[in-house]
Amino acid sequence: MENLLRPLIVVGGSVVLTLVIGWATDFLLRKADDRHHDTPLWGLLRRGRIPYQLVLLVALLRGAYDEAQLLESRREGIGQALTLVLIGSAAWLVIRIAAAIVETSYSRYANARAHRDPARVRRVRTQVTLIMRVVSAIVGVVAAASMLLTFPAFRAAGASLLASAGILGIVAGVAAQSTLSNMFAGFQIAFGDMVRIGDTVVVDGEWGTVEEITLTFLTVRTWDERRITMPVSYFTSKPFENWSRGTPQMTGTVFWHVDHTAPVEAMREKLRDILRECPAWDGRAYDLSVTDTTPNTMQVRALVTAKDADDIWTARVAVREQMVRWLAEEHPYALPRVNTADAILPPSRNGHRPSPDGVPHQQRRFHGSARPER
Repeated sequence: MENLLRPLIVVGGSVVLTLVIGWATDFLLRKADDRHHDTPLWGLLRRGRIPYQLVLLVALLRGAYDEAQLLESRREGIGQALTLVLIGSAAWLVIRIAAAIVETSYSRYANARAHRDPARVRRVRTQVTLIMRVVSAIVGVVAAASMLLTFPAFRAAGASLLASAGILGIVAGVAAQSTLSNMFAGFQIAFGDMVRIGDTVVVDGEWGTVEEITLTFLTVRTWDERRITMPVSYFTSKPFENWSRGTPQMTGTVFWHVDHTAPVEAMREKLRDILRECPAWDGRAYDLSVTDTTPNTMQVRALVTAKDADDIWTARVAVREQMVRWLAEEHPYALPRVNTADAILPPSRNGHRPSPDGVPHQQRRFHGSARPER
C-alpha cells in the first residue's frame, strides 16, 4: 500500500502545488496589471505563465523523484529526461521575461516620442526587434549546450572539441561566409540607422514599406500588397531610396506632353485650383513649368508637395488625372496630335506654289473629272 501511495503523493502533490503557485502568481500579476495601467509589464509577464508552471512542475518532480521510488530501474533515464525538460522550460521562461521587459521599455519610449520624433521611434523599434532575436538565439544556444553537457559522453569529448575549435571556426567561417556577412549587415542596419521598420523605400524599381527586419533578411511590402524578401547585405552594398530618411516631407513631380499651343498660364492656374481642393497637398509649394520640347509636343512639369510619401502619391495621381480631364474638356486642341496634312510651303519666284514632292502644279496630269483650279 505504501509503495502505491508514495508515488501518488509525490506526483499528485507536485501537480497540485504547481497549480496553486501558478494560480497565485497569475492572480498577483492580474492585480498589478489592474493597478498600473500606465505600464504593460505585468500583462506581458502573464504570457510566461505556461513555461513558469512547467518549470515549477519539473523542478518539483526532479527534486522529489527519489522519494517516489517509482521505476527504480529507469531512474537515471527519467532523471535525465526531467533535467532536459527543466533546462528547456527555463530557457523558454527567460525569453518570455526578457521580451516583456524589452517590450515595456519600448512602449514607454514610443508613447513619449511618438508625436515628436516618429522616425526615431521606428529606429528604436528596429533595434529592439533585432536585440530580442539575438537574446533568443543566445539563450537557445546556451540551453542546447547545457543539455548536451548533461550527457557524460559529451563532457568527456569537451576537451577535444575545444582543442579543434580553431580549425572548426575557420572552416565554418569559410562555409558560412554569406550568412555571416548578412548577420553583420543586420547589425549595421539596426544600429547604423540606414533603414528602419516602417520606412518607405524604393529597391530595384519597387516602391514599398519595410515590414520586417531580421539578422539575415528584410521584407518590403509593396503598394499592391506583395512581399519582397531580400538579404540585408543588399542594403549595405547597393544604393536604394529611403523616402522616410530625415523629414517625411516630400516634393513630387507630374509630367504631361501637350501640344505647342497649350495654354501654359491657364494650366498653372488650374493646378492651383486642383491643389486647393486636394487634402493630400500640404500647402507648402507648387509650380508648373515647360521643361522640354520636341518637334511635335512640349513637356510640362508640375511640382507638388506633401507631408509624407503616401500623400505625395495621392497628390500626384489626383493632379495628373484632373489636369488631363480639364484639357480634354476645355482645351482639346492642347492634347498631342499627329499631323497628317501636307506642309504649307512658301511660293516660288515665278509665283507658283510648288507641291511637296517638288513637281510644279502646272505639270501635273489630271484624270477623270478633276480639273485644276483657275
